[in-house]
Amino acid sequence: MGCESSLDPRVARLIDANLDRAREGLRVVEDWCRFGLERDDLVICLKDWRQRLGKLHQERYKQARSTLTDPGAGLEHPAQLDRHSPRQVVETNCGRVQEALRVLEEYGRSLDPLLASEAAAIRYGLYDLEVTCLKATGGNNRRNQLQDCLLCMITKPCPDLIDRVTAALRSGVAMVQHRCKSGSDLARLSEARTLAALCKDHSALFIINDRIDLALAVDADGVHLGQDDLPTEVARGLIGPDRLLGRSTHSLDQVVQANREDCDYMGLGPVNNTAVKPERPAIGAALVGEALAIAQKPVFAIGGITQTNLSQLTATGCRRVAVIGAIMGSDNPEKASQNLLSSLLRPTP
Repeated sequence: MGCESSLDPRVARLIDANLDRAREGLRVVEDWCRFGLERDDLVICLKDWRQRLGKLHQERYKQARSTLTDPGAGLEHPAQLDRHSPRQVVETNCGRVQEALRVLEEYGRSLDPLLASEAAAIRYGLYDLEVTCLKATGGNNRRNQLQDCLLCMITKPCPDLIDRVTAALRSGVAMVQHRCKSGSDLARLSEARTLAALCKDHSALFIINDRIDLALAVDADGVHLGQDDLPTEVARGLIGPDRLLGRSTHSLDQVVQANREDCDYMGLGPVNNTAVKPERPAIGAALVGEALAIAQKPVFAIGGITQTNLSQLTATGCRRVAVIGAIMGSDNPEKASQNLLSSLLRPTP
């Protein structure tokens, strides 16, 4: 271990910050395992890791701390707004700890070999514990993910589609529906494969519009069908019990019917007049509120929804929307996604 005089204060601050970050993240996961899952085996392991890191949190690292001069202090990313379920909190904090431990490995290797070694051992152990914890929490259950989802981004063909979807996912969008009515099947398949991989990387749901064959081909999380598409029982037989099945609805009667069927969620609209479905009259925000009162499954309002008119929906209690133009047509899809999520999470006055 290097002598005190050779310790670069910048490295000491970095080590101190990442030890704090790792220990705090472990405590967040530990408390969920203790109070949420009642898993003593996971609690014991997490507590041991915290204490091992605590013993290595030397005074010389703490003395280098300076939050007043830290340019990153207090900064938050809008994707944090979409952490509103235990699964998302656990997943985020496990990632936070793993990143911090990696930093400790790299900078501690020559300065503090014991710290670097412990950080590596804990990081690899956490990879396995995270999987166990998420399974116990329901982290691999598509329907649990659906319950957590507030904002669905529906795609439309454009040259920079992948960049736009990537920006939305980074901003916290938890569900992408691929809607493509043109082009060859080979082109659609290639595009769907790319989007499916992107969604998987960001732990987001990937839904294919209309095409059950494409959904199965790219192992999508589900398929969304319109009123004139295959009946629910036929579609369910094709996609199996585990994938999600969404159904478009345009009236209260159709919402009641969807309640009875084996679908997982509904799209309801168009709330406003829209160029995508010009032949359909707008149903208005008030009807969405009525539908929410009788719906037994998640309802995503859809149709001409923008940041400007979203408050009309949230005033009815609506907290789930699906949008096309609000993100796909935005000059800044990342910022547009962030603003929509912020509004959906904002308490109703």
